[in-house]
Amino acid sequence: MYDLIVIGGGPAGMAAALEAEKNGVASILILERAEFLGGILRQCIHTGFGMHYFREELTGPEYADRFVVPVEQNPRIEVKLGAMALELRPGGETHTVIAVSKSDGLLELRAKAVVLAMGCRERPRGALNIAGTRPAGIISAGAAQKYVNMDGFLPGNEVVILGSGDIGLIMARRMTFEGAHVKMVCELMPYSSGLTRNIVQCLDDFGIPLKLSCTVVAVHGKERLEGVTIAGVDERLKPIPGTEEEVPCDLLLLSVGLIPENELTRGAGVPIDPATGGAIVNQNRETALPGIFSCGNVLHVHDLVDYVTLESQLAGAGAAEYIRRKNAGETVRAPEYVPTKAGEGVRYVVPQQAEKNEAAGVKLYFRVGGVHKNAVVRLYANGKELARKKRPRLAPGEMEHIEIAPRQLAELPEGAELTVEILE
Repeated sequence: MYDLIVIGGGPAGMAAALEAEKNGVASILILERAEFLGGILRQCIHTGFGMHYFREELTGPEYADRFVVPVEQNPRIEVKLGAMALELRPGGETHTVIAVSKSDGLLELRAKAVVLAMGCRERPRGALNIAGTRPAGIISAGAAQKYVNMDGFLPGNEVVILGSGDIGLIMARRMTFEGAHVKMVCELMPYSSGLTRNIVQCLDDFGIPLKLSCTVVAVHGKERLEGVTIAGVDERLKPIPGTEEEVPCDLLLLSVGLIPENELTRGAGVPIDPATGGAIVNQNRETALPGIFSCGNVLHVHDLVDYVTLESQLAGAGAAEYIRRKNAGETVRAPEYVPTKAGEGVRYVVPQQAEKNEAAGVKLYFRVGGVHKNAVVRLYANGKELARKKRPRLAPGEMEHIEIAPRQLAELPEGAELTVEILE
């Protein structure tokens, strides 16, 4: 029996566990299906991590070690590596996690609270409906990153990248460093889905063209990829006849989006937000099921790991407060929540609800649906403006936030909705 079980030993899970321990939780278990802590950061050997949280530039492994070392040295935190969580069964007093591990076999574990921090996975080729054969040489950008950075294997020499997500942009530079020829990055949308700094540092600095409103419509080759056909797309994202162009290549990297790993979450009956693919949560990142929290990329896909850390600390502190109340036998009054809503120009808002008596105010994180220049972010409820800020540029690849003060929350009338919108 544990006070807290954290599922996932990546940056989100480790930050949540450390914050929970800092707030008084005495017995914590981290379940990690890989053979090491740190998650995807272990293969991200490029710099750019930690500039917001640590105020210094780190590689992925360096950032991970800032959390791995204190986790491994903390006597209150137990870690099971090579342990795969199979099922989460919510309960009243305790929650049950069914897991399997190479060393311990089938496990039935119980805890007063659970933090879900399983991360996300890449969208596969099967989701794209690209015509053609099934040759070798079509892999995700993350798989290529593992091959190159961890296995020392270069999977191709003449490269086309489909999708301008951050992993694809970073791998365009990485493949170039290793001697491959990256011919182009094709992006279906009329804007990039990656960070502006990655477009500049990974494409522009190396003369790699970014083709917007462009996609791969066919692949060629039997045993090995020999080339692809690209085409421009219209405003409905349909290929435009007559714009087809054949591009010889032996490697197609897919960087076409990330999917939160929420099979456990759905199986437990936690309500999911269709806009994020993650759980619906409050400002403490607690789901609709009391004692079950969610954070990091399993909640919504982040652009920076620094924000994953900050969010996961909210979940860890929230879980600690929940456990404290449980241990004290407190009868907790059902909180009064104000729902949040994505307005004009906004794709989603997290958290999806904010507690009215929250003492510290609430940061509302959101992503926009398109590129906006010289725009205003506006937060309002029932027609009354609560906050606004000017932004010279907003893009879908970069997460934004706006804050509501505790007094403003407390004064909202019954039935109010917090709406975030973009004005140009």
